[in-house]
Amino acid sequence: MSNTSNTKGPFYIGVDVGTGSVRACLINNTGKILSLCEDGIEKQELIQEHITQSSTEIWNKICFCVRDILKQSLVDISKVKGIGFDATCSLVVVDKTTHEPIAVGPNFLNSDQNIILWMDHRAPKQTDFINKTGHKCLKYVGGKMSIEMEIPKIKWLKDNLPTGTFERCKFYDLSDFLTFKATGNQAKSLCAAACKQGFLPYGVEGSITGWSPEFLMKIGLEELVENDFAKLGGPLTSEESNRGKSRYLSAGNYIAGLCNSSSIQLGLTTECIVGSGIIDAYAGWVGTVAAVSELDQDMNTNLSETKSVDDAIGRLAVVAGTSTCHITLSRKPYFAEGVWGPYKDILIKNFWCAEGGQSCTGELLAHILSSHPAYGELKKLAKDSRVSVYDYLNTLLADMVNERGERSILALGKHIFFYGDLHGNRSPLADATMTGSIIGLTMDTTINDLALKYLVTCEFISQQTRHIIEKMTSSGHHIKALYMSGGQCRNSLLMDLLTNATGYPVVIPRYIDSAVVFGAALLGASASNTYEQNNNAESGDILWDTMRSMTKSSKVIKPAKNGSADRLLLEVKYKIYLRMAQEQKDYRTMVDTLEEHHM
Repeated sequence: MSNTSNTKGPFYIGVDVGTGSVRACLINNTGKILSLCEDGIEKQELIQEHITQSSTEIWNKICFCVRDILKQSLVDISKVKGIGFDATCSLVVVDKTTHEPIAVGPNFLNSDQNIILWMDHRAPKQTDFINKTGHKCLKYVGGKMSIEMEIPKIKWLKDNLPTGTFERCKFYDLSDFLTFKATGNQAKSLCAAACKQGFLPYGVEGSITGWSPEFLMKIGLEELVENDFAKLGGPLTSEESNRGKSRYLSAGNYIAGLCNSSSIQLGLTTECIVGSGIIDAYAGWVGTVAAVSELDQDMNTNLSETKSVDDAIGRLAVVAGTSTCHITLSRKPYFAEGVWGPYKDILIKNFWCAEGGQSCTGELLAHILSSHPAYGELKKLAKDSRVSVYDYLNTLLADMVNERGERSILALGKHIFFYGDLHGNRSPLADATMTGSIIGLTMDTTINDLALKYLVTCEFISQQTRHIIEKMTSSGHHIKALYMSGGQCRNSLLMDLLTNATGYPVVIPRYIDSAVVFGAALLGASASNTYEQNNNAESGDILWDTMRSMTKSSKVIKPAKNGSADRLLLEVKYKIYLRMAQEQKDYRTMVDTLEEHHM
């Protein structure tokens, strides 16, 4: 991607911390990615469901990646005007005085492991305890806190840390920790606080401080209330809100320039402006939904002529990586059971967001493949063919259609019924106890059987996406199209199933593998533009204008006609999907009732 002719500037950097890697990209002022770097990060799972990472390792990998993209592009670092960060919604724990890392378990022997990863499920008891309070804060997370949110994790730490350690702890969402490392400024992201920590933005349910002392004390976390919520980053006050100086910021708001130490570590200058960070899925929204496509005329919008943020309403960002998140914007708050939110101001001031999600999608596909007896054969065949395992399977399925005389690829799996919540259900059931089930097993262990298991797994992901969207639309949201990002966009079979299962067009971004890190770069550009224009940091128009001017055109995949054979088959199998979900819960209830009364 190196291009020595890119000398004009300005340039902007995006940093994306995913579950398994750090990525950084450099873009110019038209939104073209000039250079890109990725480096893996470790995760540790000493006990099942206790998954940790290291903030030190992550920061070091960020510094490496940023220096590498600067080296690739050969740009003048004085012309790099902004940097934005996104990260998984993971909990960072440090000493409140020294900011040194504190071990988060399970054995508390390694202080370097100071992050509880988002997908860690160690806190079911704490999650249940919190949800049984029925507090009004829960109204804004779909009625229940998820086991993957950060307050249950903090509650677990209080219950399990060695005596005296919890008192020393200060807590950050990972994206906030990164902007703190970059600037030394403890401004926090509304995105992380509202989405994962029970924070209510100013005015929501009468909120003045953001944090609810009543809620925190009710769930046994009174320590978080002490010293003006210092462990969580402090309060939001009405005076600060009115002056536009809130320490809780919407996406891409100006925080500060890089501090001296971070500018040296990153190879940049202190003139490089840092934007307010966000959770990685929301960077996918930033990096995709302003894209121009052939749908714009259908949706009565023309992004080349309008500046209205309202154009983003109805564009559902589907950020599909290890897990999948579904994010949409609205003018009004809509409440949907099992869908997180509505969250006010987290992306754009005076707009609300709703977020659905699947805890395990990319990871589910990888598991289904790797656990099958024919996986070794698949890897060898794909390698010999110089294609990905998914592309190989898609071709194999097409060949099987001809061999078996079936109507279509989908028809190959018409009598296999798979329900795939192998890591619990995030949305729309909000039930961490959900598991997987399958009807249609045979003795077949060949690669053809693996292909069919893969097919019905893609089908499950698509049907559950429809389920989430239906919960959103029944609450008042109006969805027009799905704006994809993440590595799953390369899977043509999955994209076809998504559009046909949901009935909505699917928009594929220009930068398929880089839409999220591109979104992070737009946060840096927005913050820099805010700074250059000496504008109020709360303005959302600058972020939207930045997105609109720098997001490139996209490819569209449209669903087959209503009444087509595959659409009808998906409709029937959607009804079966819903029954399988309900019957799983019914079966558990039948057994639990017996256990409670007779055992």
